[in-house]
Amino acid sequence: MSDLRQLAPPEPASPRHPIQSYVLGAILVLLLIAVLRLFAPFFTFLLWSILLYVILSPLHRRVIKNVNQQTIKGMILHKFWALVFTFGTILVICVPVFIVFMAFLRQAMEMGRDFLEMVVERPEGLYEFYVMLAELISNISADQIAVTANDIDHHVRTFLSTELQNILLLGGNIVINIGTFSLALLIYTLIMVFSLFFLFADGPYLSKLFLHTIPIRKEYISTLTAKFLDITRNLFLGYIMVALMQSTVAFILFTIFGINGSLVFAVITFVLVFIPMIGALTIWLPLGIMMIASGEIASGILFMILSAILISGIDNVLRPIFLKDKIHLHPLIILFAILGGLSVFGFNGLILGPMLVIFFLTVLDLFLTEHKMDKQDHAQEHAQDQAQEQA
Repeated sequence: MSDLRQLAPPEPASPRHPIQSYVLGAILVLLLIAVLRLFAPFFTFLLWSILLYVILSPLHRRVIKNVNQQTIKGMILHKFWALVFTFGTILVICVPVFIVFMAFLRQAMEMGRDFLEMVVERPEGLYEFYVMLAELISNISADQIAVTANDIDHHVRTFLSTELQNILLLGGNIVINIGTFSLALLIYTLIMVFSLFFLFADGPYLSKLFLHTIPIRKEYISTLTAKFLDITRNLFLGYIMVALMQSTVAFILFTIFGINGSLVFAVITFVLVFIPMIGALTIWLPLGIMMIASGEIASGILFMILSAILISGIDNVLRPIFLKDKIHLHPLIILFAILGGLSVFGFNGLILGPMLVIFFLTVLDLFLTEHKMDKQDHAQEHAQDQAQEQA
C-alpha cells in the first residue's frame, strides 16, 4: 500500500489566476515609477545623505553601543546623538564644501575678468607670451609638435568666446539671483538635515524596510548589502579622500609659488585626479611650463619636481593603503565607470558609475551561482529518479 501511495500521481495544484497576477504586476510597476518620480527632485541630496550615513555609521554605532533604547533615557540619548552626528556632518563637511564652492566661483570670475582685460588692453604682451610658449613646446618636443603663436591665440579666443563667457554668466546669475539661490540652498540644506537625522535615528529600521521589498533570497540580499557598504566606504577612502588630499596639497603648493587662481586649479585637480596616471599631471605640468616660459626657469623646474612628488606621488602611496585590493576592478574599468557616470549622472556619477559596474558584476556572479545550483539540483533529481526506476 505504501508503494502504491508513493507511485500515485500528485494532487493537482490549485488553479491560479495569471491575468490577476499580470494586472497586479503592472500596477506595481506603475506605482514604482510614480514613487521614483516623486523622489527624483531630491535624488542628489538623498544619495549623498545615504553615503555620508554609510561612511559615518560605524562611528555612530560605536558611540551608541551602550545606549539602552528600551528606556526613556536611552531613547532621548539615541535622538541626541542622531542630532549631534547630523549637525556635525553638516558643519564639518557641507559648510566647508559650500565655502569652497563660493570662493571657487568668485576666483574663477576674477580670473576671467583679468584675462579678458589682458586680451583687450595688452594683446601685444600676451602675443609675446604665446611666441615664447610655442618656442618652448617646439624645443621640448624636438620640433615634432608644430605649434605657432597664432594657433595658441586662436584656441584661447575660442575658449574665451564659449566656456569663459558661460562661467561669467553663471556667476552673474548667482549674484543677481542671490535671494532665490539662498532660499533654494536653505531648503536643500533642511532636506539634507532631515534625511541625515532620520538615517542616524532609524537607519537600521529603514534599511530593513527597504530590503524587505526586494524579492530575492535573504543570503543574496545580505551579499548585496555587504557589497554596497564595502563599495561606498572603499570608494570614499580610496578615491574621494585621496583626491581631496591631492587637491589640498595642490592648493598649498600653487599658493606658495604665487599662481593666480590657485583654488580654481586645485578644484580642477580634484576632478582630474580620478584619471589614472596622468590626472594631476594635466594641471601642474602646463603651469610649470608657463612659469618657465615666463622666465622663471628655476621656480618652474622646482615647482614641477615638487608637484610630481607631493601631488602625483600621493596617489601612488595612499590609494593602495586605503584600498588594499578591496575593489577587484582593473583601473581602466574604474576610469570608464567614473567618466561614464559623470556623463550620465553628473557629479553623482563619481560614486554611481563604479557602484553600478561593481553591482552588475556582483549580481552576475549571483545569477551564475544560482544557475549552477539549479543545474546541480536538476542533475541530482534526475539521478534520484533513475535510481528509483532501477530499484
